[in-house]
Amino acid sequence: MKIVEEIKYPIQKEMELFEEKFKDSMLSKVPLLNRITYYIVRRKGKQMRPMFVFLVAKMVSNGGFDQRTYRGASIVELIHTATLVHDDVVDDSNRRRGFFSINALWKNKIAVLVGDYLLSKGLLLSIDNEDFDLLKLISIAVREMSEGELLQIEKARKLDITEEVYFEIIRQKTATLIAACCGIGAASVGASQEVIQQMRKFGQYIGMAFQIKDDLFDYSEEKIGKPTGIDIKEQKMTLPLIYTLNHCTPKEKAWLINSIKKHNKNKKRVKEVIAFVKKSGGIEYTTEKMHDYKNKALAILDNYQDSDYKSSLIKMIDYVVERKI
Repeated sequence: MKIVEEIKYPIQKEMELFEEKFKDSMLSKVPLLNRITYYIVRRKGKQMRPMFVFLVAKMVSNGGFDQRTYRGASIVELIHTATLVHDDVVDDSNRRRGFFSINALWKNKIAVLVGDYLLSKGLLLSIDNEDFDLLKLISIAVREMSEGELLQIEKARKLDITEEVYFEIIRQKTATLIAACCGIGAASVGASQEVIQQMRKFGQYIGMAFQIKDDLFDYSEEKIGKPTGIDIKEQKMTLPLIYTLNHCTPKEKAWLINSIKKHNKNKKRVKEVIAFVKKSGGIEYTTEKMHDYKNKALAILDNYQDSDYKSSLIKMIDYVVERKI
């Protein structure tokens, strides 16, 4: 956590104030809803997304700031939280960051309604303040996240994913929300369209690196938040596997596809698949791609003068690639 505290340091005061504003933005007249949103606030994660909003806003405006930036961060966090609550219902997942999920404690019906409520609060926060530019940026992200999830489900059934389709899935599923955070950070301080689009690209590259790192964890020996081989068990086609399928003999390919389709619950077989991917160079290739995205993100920052905010964003990029969980 030490590195996260370092990243947060230049915006510490803003983050503390944001937490209060975020709590207020969820308030309702319904006691049950307030109980659930209180639970959501208590089990918050590292809050990387609001940090992106604040750091980008400060960097592009040389330290300037106003209420629009706080609203931008709240919109992102409300809508992000709504998608997580809905994701847990879709995935039938009982845990989220080591805590019980909303659907595990209050059942699916309530979880879906809470997700809808948070989504509407995010939309109204921007509409009530006429932040239509911020609303457009987050709405694009929500549309793309839904498309990315559905594209992944469609392709998982056939196991016929190409590298190009994989990158499109992770761009939509993961990178688009971080792109929205960075775009909203820039837009909230009145940056030009050119800067807003550049910051969206910056966020997209970091998001791509983030998801590739997540996919690499599936092949890791280290003790991390999720067990290894989980993507294989769920028949998710990630880059190490796609690369291996494209660079092995027809016989090996048939064995791999058969393993994923019919033996994905067999622990011994999953371990054999992991070992084969490692031997085939899938990990090295994937790591190289992750570093390509990291370098593209760093290259965008070269356009901005040095500041504590820029330094924190550089640390953030390193953290995404080096993190252990």
